[in-house]
Amino acid sequence: MNQKINAEGFIVVDDIKGQLLIVADRLQILFKGQLNLETIQKYVFESYELLSAKSEVKTYLPSLTERFAKDRLSAVLKSSNPEKSSALDVLFVCVHNSGRSQMAAGFMAKFGGERVVVRSAGSAPKESISAEVIAAMAEVGIDITQEFPKPLTDEVVRASDAVITMGCGDACPIYPGKRYEDWVLSDPAGQGLETVRVIRDEIKTRVETLLSELLSSK
Repeated sequence: MNQKINAEGFIVVDDIKGQLLIVADRLQILFKGQLNLETIQKYVFESYELLSAKSEVKTYLPSLTERFAKDRLSAVLKSSNPEKSSALDVLFVCVHNSGRSQMAAGFMAKFGGERVVVRSAGSAPKESISAEVIAAMAEVGIDITQEFPKPLTDEVVRASDAVITMGCGDACPIYPGKRYEDWVLSDPAGQGLETVRVIRDEIKTRVETLLSELLSSK
């Protein structure tokens, strides 16, 4: 591991492998007693490869990898011990994870609060979220600037109580005991803000209905 001390006295690691090993060490502390280091390292390195394959911006990949791996590892724990979680897990999937699924996740996180664990993913994720989508969500008080497109992985589907797809065909594996819905919605990609607002408002209505039904059937 190539490392040095910067002017502030912090360790700086030059090579990506070293950075990812540090990420794995941090996650090992978070998941202490639940997951072993070998499993954590496997998910960290795999998560980096999945994100790196699509991202044109490499500078922030280690920090995005940490968030992605943390989410995937939490899903692994949920699917192996579903009785330990009282929250509902909801997954939104579209093709690029840069528009519809991000808006749906934003609304569900706002309306569901601590009652819901929300995830989103794409069958063919893009490098970044649409600027028009970010702007449209900001208009209704939801900040999704810190979100990023993520590839669909098996463990997040396994962990979910409800899986909502939007135009991505049969990309999602089907597991028994889960609620599956396919929402037919226009794709905001390449659309102007006015059109994106219409799509946003339809998604908001659908999310409110979905959340009400999920909570009433819990």
